[in-house]
Amino acid sequence: MFLNHNGFVHYGCGLTAPESWTNFDASPTLRIQRIPLLGALVTRGRPQFPKSIYYGDIVKGLPVKPSSCEAIYCSHVLEHLSLEDFRSALRHTYEYLKPGGIFRCVLPDLEEMARAYLSSTREQPAVQFMEETLLGWHQRRRGLNSLLGDLLGNSRHMWMWDERSLIFELRQAGFVDMRRAAFGDSAEPRFREVEHQIRWDGCLGIECRKGQPNHSLQSAEAANSLPA
Repeated sequence: MFLNHNGFVHYGCGLTAPESWTNFDASPTLRIQRIPLLGALVTRGRPQFPKSIYYGDIVKGLPVKPSSCEAIYCSHVLEHLSLEDFRSALRHTYEYLKPGGIFRCVLPDLEEMARAYLSSTREQPAVQFMEETLLGWHQRRRGLNSLLGDLLGNSRHMWMWDERSLIFELRQAGFVDMRRAAFGDSAEPRFREVEHQIRWDGCLGIECRKGQPNHSLQSAEAANSLPA
């Protein structure tokens, strides 16, 4: 069943859920909090998700009708996905957008982190790099509390991206007009309702669009119509 929405979808929203957007999050904490009585007990002490947030996993697919979105946004979500899941997320994002619809995403910039690592004068630059990329573990997680924390949270990074690699993947998914984006620079003013500068500072932002229907076919037909 598809959810009625206003054409502006925000997935992996966390606690950032402006009412002008339709907000989804896949956190297990959200699902548990919605269980009467038990949810409040199990998630006691954790931030409470606003009632306006819907549970939805972009990897498995959101309850959103294909070609129904004017714009889609995600902030610091894609780096928490495996490569396979990341590609599924891009395919679903593309599917939900109307032709010409805008997708904006922001995530950590692996290239900038690598440059900082290579130029570091610290005694342990590798430690700094692993901490800042959230790829390393200070110690192995043990015990029930640790297992519960892993279940309810998803703070670790699974796959990091630089601009060239991310644009390549977006192009493979069918997106066009890819460009490096900065905070608040979209021609679509509604993105200002959901973006926060602190999430963009020092990070990698990309804006792109879903191509028009039969764009590649029309291009091929135009090429074939040229005189030999």
